[in-house]
Order: sequence, then C-alpha cells, then structure tokens
Amino acid sequence: MDRALIICDSPKGTDFFQSFLNSNHYSDITICSSADEGRRKFGENEYDLVLINAPLKIESGEELAIDMAEKNISQVVLTVPIEFMNQITSKVESFGVITVEKPINKALFASAIKLAEVTQRRVEMVALENRKLKKKMDELKLISRAKCILVSVLGVNEEGAHKYIEKQAMDERMTRREVAEEVISRFG
Repeated sequence: MDRALIICDSPKGTDFFQSFLNSNHYSDITICSSADEGRRKFGENEYDLVLINAPLKIESGEELAIDMAEKNISQVVLTVPIEFMNQITSKVESFGVITVEKPINKALFASAIKLAEVTQRRVEMVALENRKLKKKMDELKLISRAKCILVSVLGVNEEGAHKYIEKQAMDERMTRREVAEEVISRFG
C-alpha cells in the first residue's frame, strides 16, 4: 500500500495524518479539505487507503465513507469523536469501514492502519482471482459458442465439436480460445 487519500478540513489533523502515513511508508498522499474535493479525487484516481477525519464542515463523513467503500476496493478509515463512536460504527461497519475514535490513540491508530493494509492485500488477492475466473468464464463461453456453430455447420454433436476444437488446437499449436475465435470468425 502506498497511495492514500486524506479528507480532513483541519490543518492540524491533516498534518498529523500526513506525517503518520509518511512514517508508515505511504509515498503518494493526496490531501483534500472537503468532502466534494475528496469525492472528485476519489473518482479520478485509485487509492489503497482513504482516511476521513469526521465530522467535516458540510457533512458528518459517514455517508462519504460508505460511498467510497462501496465504489472501490480501497480501505476506508473513518476517525470519529468518541461520543459518536458506537453510533457511527454501527452504521458503517457493514460496509467495511474501519472506525477509530478521537482523540486518537497513536497505538490504536497504527493498529487500524495495519488492519487496513492487511485487508487491502486480501481484497487485492480476491480481486485478482475474480479477474482470472472471469477470464476463464469468458473463454468457456466463447468455446461453447464455437461448439454450437460447429454443431450447426458441420452437423456433428457436441462431443464431435469438442474433439474438433481440441484437435485443431493441438495440430495448429493454438489455444482452444484461439481456435474458438477462428471458428466464430469463419463460420459465425
């Protein structure tokens, strides 16, 4: 993790968060002083960590945190005043938002950031696996479509179409996907 977005309308808070993240190996930090600016930057770039210091001048910050957690795989940490901690945590935790109470205990905050980093790595692994599975599903759909075309054009059954694709792939040193694409472009 090295890209962070800080949304904080307090100069003192901004300095604290930026210094803390810099000392924890964050090399690319974007700072926004309002929720609107934060939303715009969030829409333009990808971040590993979003840190929202609530409340903000125009809004409480919890809706912003939920919105960002739903739209991206970024980990969202929301700092909230201790008197609202339980109330806000119950609203945002089901969306995967990590809450930290203010005044901030540095050790607790460090643990929350570490938790966000670990969670981010797990989410990235799942997202990678999801992309691999989607690619495999797309390949299977393409091959299935090619088999259907072969069934109708060559008058073979599904097993014959399957054998045709397998044999072409071996003989031509192509992948089954490439053979399927060729079948679709030639007969489809």
